[in-house]
Amino acid sequence: MITRRHFNVSLMGLSAGMVLAPLGGCATTPGTQRSDSMIAIDCHAHVFLHTLPMPDPRRAPAGYDATPEAYLRTLDANRMTHGVLVQPSFLGLDNSYMLDVLRAHPARLRGIAVVAPGVTAQQLDEMQQAGVVGIRLNLIGLPTPDFDSPGWRALLEQIRQRDWQVEVHQVAAGLKPVLEPLLAAGVNVVVDHFGRPSAALGVEDPGFQYLLSLGASRQVWVKLSAAYRNGPAGRGEASALAAMPLLLRHFGAERLLWGSDWPHTLFESTVRYAEQRRQLEQLLPLESERSMVLHQTPARLFRFTDR
Repeated sequence: MITRRHFNVSLMGLSAGMVLAPLGGCATTPGTQRSDSMIAIDCHAHVFLHTLPMPDPRRAPAGYDATPEAYLRTLDANRMTHGVLVQPSFLGLDNSYMLDVLRAHPARLRGIAVVAPGVTAQQLDEMQQAGVVGIRLNLIGLPTPDFDSPGWRALLEQIRQRDWQVEVHQVAAGLKPVLEPLLAAGVNVVVDHFGRPSAALGVEDPGFQYLLSLGASRQVWVKLSAAYRNGPAGRGEASALAAMPLLLRHFGAERLLWGSDWPHTLFESTVRYAEQRRQLEQLLPLESERSMVLHQTPARLFRFTDR
């Protein structure tokens, strides 16, 4: 019998001193849709069980589960109403656990799947019915796919026809060979984690400068998430602060998203959800911009408005 062990409170950073007070003191049961007037959407999180097969062990966490119940409690505790689950790279192409979770929580959750050329239209239809609205390419440490191959052309056409998005996780130096063919294929693109500028160069990274040049395309969104992955000892956070005026100038708040990166795999001992949420107040001090990033833009992009 599989035991689904929840995160303990200290691991999730939900101690009384770190939690943002719920809006209006509204308490909910995990999995129910909140009635708060402001929708707040976390656009990047993961759920998994440590007992699931993990064909890509490079980033696999060990010895704990990230259950949907724990995630929904974390959303509630931090004034977040909805979430987007991203298939963890270490689970490979088997999206079944995430799909089961989406089906169990259709009001609050959407999903980003990991697929490969050869996936059938029927399989994509089933994913869409479960709440999937896009696919992810986690290319850190991997070669750039051959987007000109028949298999990739067919897959990207399926994505375009569904008006899904392609989420790209790649270091800034490797963005151009990935993003150019995706944009040429006419798909919407979401770039993860500030575009992953290098710790040494920060916003001067030529790859990040290339990303800024794509703002005018209106096909690209940038996720304000996991700054801690972009450099140790606060360098990633400093880079994020330096990036904000540039991202606002080139993309506008309407092309920016926020994600917690819960449960912060490989950084579980040092990163807390509430701290990540509070960082958004520093990145975007204007309430109107935060509302755009947390509500208006993701509600449309992740289709929380049509289910």
